[in-house]
Amino acid sequence: MTASAQWQEICDLADIVPDTGVCAQVGGLQIAVFRVDDLVYAIDNGDPVSGANVLSRGIVGDLGGELVVASPLYKQHFSLLTGRCLEEPNHSVSTHPCRVVAGKVQVLCGARGSRRIASPQHSMVPTTLTANSRASAAAS
Repeated sequence: MTASAQWQEICDLADIVPDTGVCAQVGGLQIAVFRVDDLVYAIDNGDPVSGANVLSRGIVGDLGGELVVASPLYKQHFSLLTGRCLEEPNHSVSTHPCRVVAGKVQVLCGARGSRRIASPQHSMVPTTLTANSRASAAAS
């Protein structure tokens, strides 16, 4: 994380309907922020297959035990934890640190930890602050 990285408030958690996403402009990027139960996940909003910024409008679900969003255009599934495209790993998206503080959803702007995941053996390990996984919620 760089010294210039800052948490940017996106909205109230209550503003995001459970099991859906919203789009937010964060540091000049379109970021898709999803709510699953009371946890949040953030990935690039751009669908790398179509080139359109639509992932925030995708359907959230579970595919083979992995929490995913299905692109509304060509239906590829992207992991909300790693950004990996399950059907075409070379079309994966970046994940972004996010958290909920006092009921407000925040995304880390300018974080060098955000990265594109190209294969399933790589994963972004969330901290308890990011609430990016069910495991971190269970541990806290």
